[in-house]
Amino acid sequence: MTRTTILIADDQPLIRDGLAAILNMEDEYTVVATAADGVTTLEQVELHRPQLVLMDIHMPKLDGLEATKRIKAKY
Repeated sequence: MTRTTILIADDQPLIRDGLAAILNMEDEYTVVATAADGVTTLEQVELHRPQLVLMDIHMPKLDGLEATKRIKAKY
């Protein structure tokens, strides 16, 4: 079975870590990276090429909406 790779982008560590823990307990998901801001999210997407990004809208440096637009434009 192929696992879905996920990147979690959220500026709150509790949310990031909690979602990662829950998703990693499931056989069909693997969290390949987390990010605390939009700039790091773009870097991690480039590095890991996840199949799914769970994106917070309100993040420092670059908000989730703009980060999503850039990811969609590039990939």
